[in-house]
Amino acid sequence: MPDNEPDEHPPMIRIELHVELSYEVDAQGADFVFNIHAAHTSSQTIASESLVVSQLVPSQIHTDPVTGSRYLRLRALPGELKLSYMATVDIAHHCADPAQLPEVPVHRLPPEVMGYLYPSRYCQSDRLVKMAINEFGTLWQGHGRVQAIQDWVRKHVTFTSNTSNSNTSAVDTMIEQVGICRDFAHVMIALCRALSIPARFVTGTDYGADPVLGPPDFHAYVEVFLGDRWYLFDPSGTTIPMGLVRFGTGRDAADVAFATIFGSVVTHAPVIHAWAVEDASRGMVMPFHCRDALSTHSGAEQPLAS
Repeated sequence: MPDNEPDEHPPMIRIELHVELSYEVDAQGADFVFNIHAAHTSSQTIASESLVVSQLVPSQIHTDPVTGSRYLRLRALPGELKLSYMATVDIAHHCADPAQLPEVPVHRLPPEVMGYLYPSRYCQSDRLVKMAINEFGTLWQGHGRVQAIQDWVRKHVTFTSNTSNSNTSAVDTMIEQVGICRDFAHVMIALCRALSIPARFVTGTDYGADPVLGPPDFHAYVEVFLGDRWYLFDPSGTTIPMGLVRFGTGRDAADVAFATIFGSVVTHAPVIHAWAVEDASRGMVMPFHCRDALSTHSGAEQPLAS
């Protein structure tokens, strides 16, 4: 299809995931909350999945009733803890003509979207209002303005590994002008919210990233509410958005860390693999770059049962 025209029957994307995490837990034990399960939504279906935990300890999985994010909670014993998560994930994108996507006035936003207008820990939008209005205030209020914000972030922030930490905020990144995917996402979210455009933080894996950037890793990207849906943006520009699998959805990185740890733990680098499956007979194609606006989550969507 021409890459400037939405497809009435968008292709199905199938992603195979394999995530391995490894820790050394001290003698006191430690509590973990993991967000490494692919989310259940009406646009993202889990064809199969498995989780293997090296320790025989009780665990609980909680599913957020709106975003479909799933959180695994467990208390680990002293010693080695390993997790291996594998899943086959099918994604059906909603495609739209970017020129037809307006911003939504605050008084018309769905109630569940309103929370993504406010400043949050890493996205201090209240400190960026004047700058955002000066830079983007005269642009047409729609997808084009959001695209301009994304382009601005890519122009003014350089992707550089190991340049930020868990305390780095959007304002910090704008000052330093370097960062990793989560920093790009925080800056774009903060600028959108400064203009009263709902924006939120999404985690997944970095499908299609250039190997020179390092081994496959978790990835952070952005969703912006336009028209009647949440649309995908990858301000880091390092991935193929059509291949992004949703893990967690929140206000910023504080809501959807892939691992939140309470206790003394030595953390080893994650091992992540994500690859696409092509099957023409079932309408499954390899992810590709396109000009359509892509969405995998509507404003009032309820997740499928887990």
